[in-house]
Amino acid sequence: MHVQPDTDDASAQALQSPSYPLIEEQPPEFIGDRSKQSSAPLSSAGVATGSATSSLDLPPSAVPKEQIRHRSELLRTEPSANEARASAMEMSSLNPHSATGDAGTSTAIQGGSYADLEGGPALSQTPAGRANNSSIPENASVDPSLETAHRRKSLLHFVALCGSLFVNGWNDGSTGPMLPRIQEKYSLGFALVSLIFVFGAIGFLSGACANVFLTDKFGFGKVLFLGSLCQTAAYAMLAPAGPFPLMCFAFFVIGFMLSVQAAQATGYVASLKRDSNTKMGFLHGTYGLGALLSPLVATEFAKSPKYWSFHYIISAGLYVANTVSLWYVFRGQRQEVIMEEEGETSSDADGVSSNKFKQMIGNKDVHFLSVFSLIYVGIEVTMGGWSVTYILEKRHGSSNSGYISSGFFGGLMLGRILLLWFNKKIGERRALFLYAVLTIGLEITVWLVPSLIENAVAVAFVGLLLGPMYPILMNHSTTILPRWLLTACAGYIAGAGQAGSAVLPFITGLLASKFGITSLPPFVVSMMSTLLVLWALIPRARYVPT
Repeated sequence: MHVQPDTDDASAQALQSPSYPLIEEQPPEFIGDRSKQSSAPLSSAGVATGSATSSLDLPPSAVPKEQIRHRSELLRTEPSANEARASAMEMSSLNPHSATGDAGTSTAIQGGSYADLEGGPALSQTPAGRANNSSIPENASVDPSLETAHRRKSLLHFVALCGSLFVNGWNDGSTGPMLPRIQEKYSLGFALVSLIFVFGAIGFLSGACANVFLTDKFGFGKVLFLGSLCQTAAYAMLAPAGPFPLMCFAFFVIGFMLSVQAAQATGYVASLKRDSNTKMGFLHGTYGLGALLSPLVATEFAKSPKYWSFHYIISAGLYVANTVSLWYVFRGQRQEVIMEEEGETSSDADGVSSNKFKQMIGNKDVHFLSVFSLIYVGIEVTMGGWSVTYILEKRHGSSNSGYISSGFFGGLMLGRILLLWFNKKIGERRALFLYAVLTIGLEITVWLVPSLIENAVAVAFVGLLLGPMYPILMNHSTTILPRWLLTACAGYIAGAGQAGSAVLPFITGLLASKFGITSLPPFVVSMMSTLLVLWALIPRARYVPT
């Protein structure tokens, strides 16, 4: 007695056998009552022959439609586990680079074991790394003219975002040289003049929380445009040197809008799949460029007791140009539309639902990264702002001491660009540990060595070593946070950092009012030591779901 094989196995054998008869009028087999087919002999192709009744010979009432499987259905049938494994083996043999990332760093996920990505070249679990690991070449069937158009759009978008970060750096670099003049104008001590940092901190924190909902309601392009427009109005309030409470309110508006713009720009670049690591370095390098040039101009205005506040007219003019640029480039569109224009696919929708907000707040890694960002950016702005006052009072510097702030932010800019190769060579996680230890050593020399020249050089090198830390932090966030939360998380982390740019300078002012400006170097050393501990607590790079 012949035994009828299982229907699916027989169908698969029939499709794979070279002797399978390709007869269009006859379905390959009839799946009906197995007891009626058990005595039917089988051909070598696995198809019942002999006295077996064909489905076409039966009356329609005897053959229910759900029991007939046509060839088209067989072709649509999902492959078995063995076939899936065979297909995976074939694909891996076709693409020898699928198991390795850039420069030999393993990014394959096999058998549930993930590679340790911290030691060696830069992480390839970032969006750019995932694009490089694709088993199908991206440009295999891309129209060259379309690819050129995508690259042109991508460059245009990136330059516009760099312009936005440039004016943000311009704002942060202005405060240091202006601080002594504001104290003199309003007859304020260290504690009261630090209120501008308090209101800025409130604005930054409010912007960090509101960014998620503003993006959901208005979208990426409109949020950037409205933020830049409101900042222009805030600088118009500062230009006449009005009452100090008005100045504090203007700093609140500036803080709110700076937080939102930095969050949008950083979140966008972090979501890119092509060259996101390099672009992140250059993006925040332009922030350093703005912070480098601003003290050069602000120092000249600060020398004038009457016209010092006119510096903010220049700031307002820069933000007018930035506002026009953002509207011309992005046209108020949402992020997924803009990314499609440059050939990118958005893994996270521009609108963020309340459910995603809850997921973001419930992720402990987000909070570790946010606290790190808050302390880091706070140190950055504290060094750029209060170092001028420290040099003036403790090292008896002249009115040109404001240029020390330019040296610091110049080092910051160079560090974010020139040290990219070094970060990739030794691994970004190890690089940050090294930079933090060296920064602590240099800041101790500022604390203990009573030399104006040595302090100025050390402050510049502190900026050089601090520079790469923020891009490393944002790149690392793409390797431990879920992809569907990345845009919201990057914005939240950037907003927390902007809040730190107000919180830590305010704490520095309080300490200076009680212990003198001598407290600046030990405070910076303690905060850098805290960063070392936080970086050790932040998880290493790992595979994250897309």
